[in-house]
Amino acid sequence: MYNGVYCLILENDPCSIAVGARGLITFPGGWHVYCGSAQGPGGLSRVSRHIRVTREGSARPRWHIDHLLIHPGFHLRSVVCAPAMTREAECRLAGIVTVYPVPGFGCSDCSCRSHLGYFESNPENDVVTAFHSVGLTATIKTINTS
Repeated sequence: MYNGVYCLILENDPCSIAVGARGLITFPGGWHVYCGSAQGPGGLSRVSRHIRVTREGSARPRWHIDHLLIHPGFHLRSVVCAPAMTREAECRLAGIVTVYPVPGFGCSDCSCRSHLGYFESNPENDVVTAFHSVGLTATIKTINTS
């Protein structure tokens, strides 16, 4: 599997979730986009893990995003990904798609304000446009979690 960057597109009901050391976060109903990178040895197989966590749940969340993926109020709707050789593209994407950021979410290992952004309606087209704006060719996968 190749290395790259991805965005998870989630639809959600209004809810509050305890997210590790971040504590309780209140999420308005709508859509959220999480920007991540997969630069390790497994590459973009990390996306498969996120899908599996969504479908099966996880007793011990590993990353901030896991708390959302296992919460019944959040629903993974699609994934947008692209090959990228460096993690810089993840932060560039996050800077574009987090117009309404959830401060400090998913960015403990960089200086970004957030890697999770809020949208009132389905942001898939906006996310694809963001990929193109940083020179990446996006692949979209629709997720059926039922």
